[in-house]
Amino acid sequence: MASPLVLVLVFIVSAVVGYFIIRQIPSLLHTPLMSGMNALSGITIVGAIIVVCETVECIDTYGGDFRYYLALILGGIALILAMINVVGGFGVTERMLKMFHHSKSSKGGK
Repeated sequence: MASPLVLVLVFIVSAVVGYFIIRQIPSLLHTPLMSGMNALSGITIVGAIIVVCETVECIDTYGGDFRYYLALILGGIALILAMINVVGGFGVTERMLKMFHHSKSSKGGK
């Protein structure tokens, strides 16, 4: 089982990587709020995967205790909700990019 210090370090590294990824996205493609929310959801996904994996390992090692199953359920819910948020963010980004796409029929009726 990973120590809490390792889990906190994983969280800090993911937050720093997410920040640097957000900084590289041009403002024409994303609003800062959308970029921030997608990155935070990505960090939540990584954290939820770690929680679920660690919980499954604890259940296999120590047996089924109520708190392990509670952590497994909460980690699964966090994973599902964060994935919905990321997919929705990409959907909104796709709609924004379509607004800037000019079709051939709008260029002088050709």
